[in-house]
Amino acid sequence: MVLEVIVQSLDDARAALEGGADRLEVVRAIEDGGLTPPLELVHEIAAHVGLPLRVMVRENAGFRIDDGELDRLRSAAYAFESAGVHGIVLGFADPGGVRMEEVMSVLAEAPRVAVTFHRAFDTLLEPDAAIPVVAACPQVDRILTSGGNGSAEDRCARLHRYSMAAAGRLHIVAGGGVDEDSIRAFARTQCVQEVHVGRAARADSHPSSAVSARRVAALRKLLDRSG
Repeated sequence: MVLEVIVQSLDDARAALEGGADRLEVVRAIEDGGLTPPLELVHEIAAHVGLPLRVMVRENAGFRIDDGELDRLRSAAYAFESAGVHGIVLGFADPGGVRMEEVMSVLAEAPRVAVTFHRAFDTLLEPDAAIPVVAACPQVDRILTSGGNGSAEDRCARLHRYSMAAAGRLHIVAGGGVDEDSIRAFARTQCVQEVHVGRAARADSHPSSAVSARRVAALRKLLDRSG
């Protein structure tokens, strides 16, 4: 199973690599759910850490574009694609549905980069119906979702349903409130093949703390052993 770790610095990235992460999501302001990081940080991590990078493209803590943000989002997407990153992390929605026109407007400046549609997906009233809509964009190859509320078993059931709906078109990545218990459940049920962690990779589980190589290694071991 793929283990993706959120990082905010070169030290975070090095710790994630040491612990056995497979991929990194680069952000700033993790306490706001992750916002667009500086291009210089992305270049620095790419130069020193040999892992695929997915980079957040988001200017506010919500899931809509505020006035004046579109140009900055498009510029960031262009810059990250030009930097050769593995992909960007992007998404806009309101409870009624995904806002793919805004997604496509941003991607007009980055027509070749792969995209993870992030947890804007979790704000939808009918997430199942959104999967084919998101998948219709050929650049989107992943949806990041917590699997909703409830027990680990409830989440696994939803994630399995999403994975079946997305089969052959894109991957479902489990993320949001992921802890050791949920990782055990994901690995045991194989409802997803990719897991995304933030707090669980940090020594004191605080979002703004540094990534701990020891914690990442423990998660890596748990995924491998449970699988």
